[in-house]
Parts: sequence; C-alpha cells; structure tokens
Amino acid sequence: MNDTLPDALVPAEGWHVLHLFYKIEHGAWALLDRSEQIAAKTRLSELIAEIRATEAAQVLTFAMVSPKADLGFMLLAADLHKANAFEKRLSLALGPDMLVPTYSFLSMTERSEYTTSEAEYGESLVAEDSIAAGTPEHEEKLTAFRQRMAKYMKDRLYPVLPPWPVMCFYPMSKRRGTAGQNWYALSFEERKKLMAGHAKIGRTWHGKILQLITGSTGLDDWEWGVTLLAHDPINLKGIVYEMRFDEVSAQYAEFGEFFIGLQLPLDEIFRRVQL
Repeated sequence: MNDTLPDALVPAEGWHVLHLFYKIEHGAWALLDRSEQIAAKTRLSELIAEIRATEAAQVLTFAMVSPKADLGFMLLAADLHKANAFEKRLSLALGPDMLVPTYSFLSMTERSEYTTSEAEYGESLVAEDSIAAGTPEHEEKLTAFRQRMAKYMKDRLYPVLPPWPVMCFYPMSKRRGTAGQNWYALSFEERKKLMAGHAKIGRTWHGKILQLITGSTGLDDWEWGVTLLAHDPINLKGIVYEMRFDEVSAQYAEFGEFFIGLQLPLDEIFRRVQL
C-alpha cells in the first residue's frame, strides 16, 4: 500500500470554497450514551481547531435557520486535497449517519474580469477629472489606486472572513438561450458597463454587508456562489431586494436556493441544535 500523500493541488491563484449544510439525525444521536456524545462533539471541535490551525485554510461554523439544515460549514482551502479531506472528516466527525448532507456547493475565489484596469483609471482621471497624465497629482492618484486594488485583489482571492453574526448564501447563474436575455450574447463592453452599475449599488452597502462572490463554472451546477455576511438581517433583505431592480439581475440573473445561518462558536451551536 502506498502511504505517500498526493501532491498539493493549489490553483495558480485563489482558494477552493466549500459550503456544506447538514441535518442532524437526532434519533441516531439519542442512541449514544453520554460519554459517546461527548467524544463525538470533542472530535468535531478538535477537527475545527485543526482546520483553523492549517496554513491557507479557514472554516466558519453556522447554526442554520429554518428546517432546510441544522448545521453549516464554510470551508476555504488553497489545496483541493486538503479541502476534500477536511470535508469528508467533517461529515463523519460526529459519527456514521449523524450528519446528513442537505446541500453542498463547490466554488473558487476569483478576480472579476470587469475590474477597472490601471490604464482605464488613468484615462478616467484625464477625461472626467481633468487631471493631466504625468502630473504629480495624476501619479499620486495612480499610486493610491494601485494600493486599493492590491488590497481588493487580496481580499477577493485570499479572504480572511470576519465573525459577523448573520450569513446568507445562494448560488446564481447568468441567463443564456433566452431571446433578448442572453448574457453571453452581449459584448464584453456591454457586460462591463452593466456590471459597473451593479457594483456601484453594492458599494453603497459597504460596512453593512461583506460580500464574497466565488466562481463555480465547471465545478458545480451554478456559475457563482454568493456569500453575504451582515450584522443585521434586514441588510440582507435590503441588498438582495435593491439589487434585483438593477438590470444585471432583473434581465440576466437566475437565483438558486437561499440559506441563512448564524455564525457562532461550536459549543453554542451544539446547544442550539440540541446535541
């Protein structure tokens, strides 16, 4: 038997992201004696600690709201082998048949193809702000732009997600094959213009919503996964409602099922789900 670990599968950029939602089989759990239940919860707690101690890996834990699921994890990892191994262990950490998957989604962090380039920003300074190229003011603004974009790319490709209490996740795709509503029949310039307006709305929710969009084309049944973190649930309603009036969503977006979770420490989640 070959015990050699496989070579790491780390993409050229970005991390793998797994959203994992489970129901708890309380009937099977009730058959365990108290010591077995404690051992099971300890295994899961130690696994969560192990993932969080692993370089280039994160895991968020959720008590899920509504009977769609009881327990949720958002797992991020650079190495697909590690993501896969952690996912299998999470599913079995409480014991066989204790966690029943209700939904999962695989995606990757990615940069947007519609991001403003440095050249485009420089041209806008000349055309819109009347700041001549090559002047000290123009160079100063370009330097600030580079710094902003470096942080933006790092946050998008290698995010460190905060413990904001409310999470919303949903998958989405852009429409295709519908007369007049085929996103992929539009030119790049048209798509970029529409996405600029879409992003402008999103920026008005800065500080209230933290949004991570991950790509899943070729990886799962939808094209993107959207994770929203918030302090107030009303802001989740607000941003999704407002975005639906934007042309990108109104004309070209299809949405999957929505999942809401409360980000909590694992010991509180155990109490919440009555383990």
